[in-house]
Amino acid sequence: MRVGTNVSALTANNALNRTDNALTKSMERLSSGLKVNSAKDNPAGIAIAKRMNSQINGLSIAGDNAGDGISVVEIADGALGEIHSILQRMNELAIQASNGTMTDEDRKSLNLEITQLKDEIDRIAKSTDFNGQNLLDGTFDLKGYSSDSNVKVAYYSDEVSVGKYIIDALTTTKDADGNVTVTGATLRTTGDDAFPADAVVDSINGDLVTIKASGGFEVTLQAKDNAGPLTLDMTGIGAMRMQIGANEGQVLAIRIPEVSNRMLGLTNVTMDNEEDARDSIEKLSNAINYVSKIRARLGAYQNRLESASETLDVTEVNMTSSYSRIMDVDMASEMTTYTTQQVLMQAGTQMLAQANERPQEILQLLQ
Repeated sequence: MRVGTNVSALTANNALNRTDNALTKSMERLSSGLKVNSAKDNPAGIAIAKRMNSQINGLSIAGDNAGDGISVVEIADGALGEIHSILQRMNELAIQASNGTMTDEDRKSLNLEITQLKDEIDRIAKSTDFNGQNLLDGTFDLKGYSSDSNVKVAYYSDEVSVGKYIIDALTTTKDADGNVTVTGATLRTTGDDAFPADAVVDSINGDLVTIKASGGFEVTLQAKDNAGPLTLDMTGIGAMRMQIGANEGQVLAIRIPEVSNRMLGLTNVTMDNEEDARDSIEKLSNAINYVSKIRARLGAYQNRLESASETLDVTEVNMTSSYSRIMDVDMASEMTTYTTQQVLMQAGTQMLAQANERPQEILQLLQ
């Protein structure tokens, strides 16, 4: 037996220190609810968990973005629904004015309502907005540019490939009031920057000319005067990009074409006489079809956004579950560990006290 060094006390003290550290760690986990409180607890796990947490937060915001996108579509569709109703009423008036029993004076009376309805279409198009951004003035339609200031790209379909297209000549006429009417267009269909080989002038409506080809290819131009040759640059950009994912590139582009009397081809629609009324029937039919196509696209966008929102919700739940398995402590298991360490702490304290008393037993050898 030795008095100088109490090996038993050192052994008990080391064990007690280890138990105290383990008890402190267990208390930290129980009080925080986290299994990983610092990088040293699980270096790889905390790196994975923090990336997951970033994704979870991003998914939550992306879900909000998808909800905003649904609201945008609903607002635009609601406004277009009212425009649809206006066009239906105008069509009824055009059919009524086309009847031979009507006098020109009667038609002028009908034309008063037509004028008001046209003004209301433009008012709706200018006042429909979301968060201060107009939705129906073409702000969020695909942008195209012309090399000639007398020609403007009014619309082109999704099937038009990004790139340049050449028109060799575009001819127009003007009436006494200065109203422009397109009379024809010569398209370049061979060589560089050419239109599809089967591209043709499909329709002319005042200063608007529509070029179509197979596969849904469609371009509408507005002309102020004769032009050509000129180059059209289809950029493929301009739609409202909704960030519906937590990562770069996870977007949905919502395009909403301009809806106005000009784009609907209603600028020169009147009921002043029987001939004008009959001509208006076809123009109104085309306008109704134009609005119907836009609403159909918006409906498809909304279905997709709702699907994306549901997917984001499911992904967020599953990823949160994975994050929890890495970071969150199992309280029942940890409480068992805490109780064990607490018992060991009490036992270690007693053993250290006993070890400190052992040197006193040497006094019995001196008696």
